[in-house]
Order: sequence, then structure tokens, then C-alpha cells
Amino acid sequence: MKFTLVLLIPVIFFSACSMNNVTTDDSLKTYFDEHQVDGTFAMLDNGTNEFKVYNLSRFRDSSYLPASTFKIINSLIGLQTGKIINDSMIINWDGVDRGRSECNRDMNMYNAFRISCPSWYMEMARRIGKDTMQIWLDSLGYGKNESGQFKIRDNLDTFWLDNSVKITPDEQLGLVKKLYFNQLPFHRINQDIVKNAMLFENDANYKLSYKTGWGIKENGNQLGWIIGWIEENRHPYFFVMNIESPDKTIDMPAIRIKMLKNILTQYEFFKGIK
Repeated sequence: MKFTLVLLIPVIFFSACSMNNVTTDDSLKTYFDEHQVDGTFAMLDNGTNEFKVYNLSRFRDSSYLPASTFKIINSLIGLQTGKIINDSMIINWDGVDRGRSECNRDMNMYNAFRISCPSWYMEMARRIGKDTMQIWLDSLGYGKNESGQFKIRDNLDTFWLDNSVKITPDEQLGLVKKLYFNQLPFHRINQDIVKNAMLFENDANYKLSYKTGWGIKENGNQLGWIIGWIEENRHPYFFVMNIESPDKTIDMPAIRIKMLKNILTQYEFFKGIK
């Protein structure tokens, strides 16, 4: 029955904006140069539809492995199909140390999402199963490109990490916008559960929600993502940052957060005046 319902859902397109409302902001180049990374940053003001972007061609025309940003989709499918019943359901650790000591424990979805634990979500994907996962990816149009819809092979538990499926920064921005407004083809309660896991900062002036991603491209470059929104006075602004570097020694997790905070500060966020 769930399969039938999914097949009736029209393909969701994640494009974030039309190209007639774009302002290029080259002032952001300083943050990329500071850390010697290539990349793009874009922000959409939902109220005014004002769209600011650094490196428009990368934002719109280039696609990359989603890495752990796919945990948004993986979580939604797991919840929708009942493979996990809520964000408190425990999946037991299999006892294999994969180099992330914080993941070496039994864990619920909320914590696995927030520390971005790969092994937990690999098990989630296996529980969902290849056929069900494929049906949902097809329905969402996730990974669709000029060659057609992405197809899972024998990599059900790694396809978002191994450069098999790719997504543009534009699509990432569209994804978080649809999630914020509960416009994805999942029950509202499941979208709310994921949004709750994405909320990392919440004070009187603003709310900052995001999901990070970190992977390795085919050419060996480190790739970093951070996608989400900042909300002030109940007014959301959606953002995506995508950065890469051939330097294997840089601290990608620290750099992407620092860059995001610097850009948001330049745009006068965190004060509650937006």
C-alpha cells in the first residue's frame, strides 16, 4: 500500500529560485579566499524573494555527492515507512569500530542525526531496502540529471557517500525550503521531527537550523556542505554553502561553520532585527 501511495506522488523538483531575481555578491569571496577553498554560497529571503549568491555557475550548474546532507531524506523515508517509529527509537551498535568513537554506542535518530553518524544511517538504509529507497528517490526526483534518474546499484548503504548520486546546491536550497514549509511528500509530523533535529541554535534573537555534509570527490578533494535556514521574527532565510579543497589537512567541519557564521554576521543576522 505504501508503494502505491508513493507512486501517485508527482516528482518533486527542488530548484530554489528563478534566475530573474538573482544578485551576485562577490564580497563573499573573501571568506573563501581566507580558507583557500572553492565553492558557492546562496541565500533566499522568503519574504521578499531576494536571492543573493556567490559563484552562480557552481550553485546552479554543478552537482556533487550529498554526503551527510542525505540524512534529511534518509530520515524522512525511514520515518514514513515505519522503519523507525520516532526520533527516540534506538538502533543498536553492531560492535564495529569505524573510527568514530562517538558512534560506538546504541543510539536514537535524534542523536545520530545531530552527530552525523554514518554507520547508524547505513543501517537505516538497509532496513528501508533498495526497492523502497529507489521508489522514494524516483518520486522525489532526487539525483535526477540529464542522463535520467539515478539508480541504486549494489551500494544501498553508501550511494550518498561514494559519488554515485549527486545534487546541485540549487537543489539543496530547494530541498530545505520545501522541508521548512512541509511541502515534501511525507507526513507533517515526520517533517517536523527532522526539522527539530536540525535546530542547533535557538535564542531570543534567532533560530539556526542546518545539516552538514563532508565527503571526498572522485578527484580526492574534500567537499563540505551546510544547508538550512536562519529564522528571525518568524521570517525564514534559506541558505546553502558548498566548499571544496584539495588540501587533505584542512579542518573542513570547523571551516564550514566558521564561514557560515561570518557570512550571516555580514548580513546582519543574530541580532533579531531582520
